Amino acid sequence: MKLHEIADNPGSRHKRTRIGRGIGSGKGKTGGRGGKGQTARTGYRNKGFEGGQMPLHRRLPKRGFRNTAFQLALNEINLGSVQKAIDAGTLKTDAVIDVDAMVKAGLMRRAKGGVKLLGGGEFKAKASFSVWRASQSAIAAVEKAGGSVAVLAPAKEEDAEPRGKNKRKAKAAE
Repeated sequence: MKLHEIADNPGSRHKRTRIGRGIGSGKGKTGGRGGKGQTARTGYRNKGFEGGQMPLHRRLPKRGFRNTAFQLALNEINLGSVQKAIDAGTLKTDAVIDVDAMVKAGLMRRAKGGVKLLGGGEFKAKASFSVWRASQSAIAAVEKAGGSVAVLAPAKEEDAEPRGKNKRKAKAAE
């Protein structure tokens, strides 16, 4: 076998169809796009269009519940960044550290729905916090340093009797 005898397998290379290049090409005039209308235009793509058949996303039932309308938007802050602010002198430990104090110190831009204190980083200052929520590791770290954490969020209460689907199950069990 010589170098000039090497060739591709027959049919492995195809010539590209040049669309819209005259009637003789077989793909001239409309260029395979049919005639007129929105879909003949460039830049249009109707996602989920099934040729007029009821699309899948409309055939399937709606299910579930989204909590986005009711959820709290909390600022999350690590103890390490609070310690940096205390070391820099922008946050004072003699007063209670709350959302307003943290915003004033530049730890966050705005108060939102409150603050959740997280236990990331090292914390060694004796300080008292007043926050909406706090992780167990954050509470442990603050108390180890000699401080305290007041959690403002109300404790989640269990309903006296089950609601919804669970109510039906409870009645069936009786």
